[in-house]
Amino acid sequence: MKYANCLALTIVIIGAVNWGLIGLFSFNLVAWLFGDMTLLSRIVYSLVGICGLYLISFYGLLNKEGAE
Repeated sequence: MKYANCLALTIVIIGAVNWGLIGLFSFNLVAWLFGDMTLLSRIVYSLVGICGLYLISFYGLLNKEGAE
């Protein structure tokens, strides 16, 4: 499970960096690397979204750690 958590966190960090680049410089790294809304770029965007939803479960872990 630790591997899945690290992978999900890494993918979400990549997505966050991409959004930072879009906000600061109007530069979309995913579109630049894989093309604008190609199948591969859509897969990357989907993985970032799925991992973001998965990481919502980390809030439950924070609550358990805070209770101790």
